[in-house]
Amino acid sequence: MSSIRFALNHMCAPSMKLESFFAAAKELGIENVEIRNDLAGNAILDGTPAKAVRELAVRQGLTIISINALQRFNEWNDERAGEAAELIDYARDCGAKALVLVPVNDGSGREPDVRRANLRKALSALKPMLEAAGIIGLVEPLGFEICSLRLKSEAADAIEELGAKSIFRLVHDTFHHHLAGEAATFPQLTGLVHISGVSDLDVSVADMRDPHRVLVDAEDRLDNVGQLQSLLSAGYAGPASFEPFAPTVHALKEPIGALKESMAYIKGQL
Repeated sequence: MSSIRFALNHMCAPSMKLESFFAAAKELGIENVEIRNDLAGNAILDGTPAKAVRELAVRQGLTIISINALQRFNEWNDERAGEAAELIDYARDCGAKALVLVPVNDGSGREPDVRRANLRKALSALKPMLEAAGIIGLVEPLGFEICSLRLKSEAADAIEELGAKSIFRLVHDTFHHHLAGEAATFPQLTGLVHISGVSDLDVSVADMRDPHRVLVDAEDRLDNVGQLQSLLSAGYAGPASFEPFAPTVHALKEPIGALKESMAYIKGQL
């Protein structure tokens, strides 16, 4: 079984400036980080040039594994094409290896024929753009019932059909995998794992949302450890990136200590 390689998504500590976030990763012995384009007052939204982000990462000896994310990627239109071009250029210039692709999640575009057609249209358009920049597209199905792309199997089928396995990979998000109720894990096609736990005993699976997503501990209801064991034993050797959305995590005064505890817990169970 491959040993786990942790990574850090900026959602672990969204109020930390990028320089401090990178330093925190280094302090934790983590070499891979994900940056985001949805954090107000922080890079990328604050206008920090890609070159400056690249220099910060180089200084700390870090690899930027992804920019998270191109939203509504499977609602392909001129606006989306413009957003994609901008993010792909930024990824290339800051040294990021991949761009996370997040599907429409508002209840629209869910009919089987519509969602399959929309997915293929978007992937076909993105393929040459990503290829030209040398960037991987990380398709992240979301397990919510209202999502237009819930199952990794649908994304895997489309990638296979397009002959695009060198350009696209899947994100296995432990939260969304649990919500979707999908058994298959596609370790060979997985390019990134997102990890977060839910320890609230009162929330039903159908009602789980991003604010419930905490750092993985012994109370975890999502079987993060089991999911990771399955992926690692099947040959997945990529990063497992912490991506908690809970306000309680974001408010932590000592996020580094909390992350250390979660890392130690997961490692001790594998």
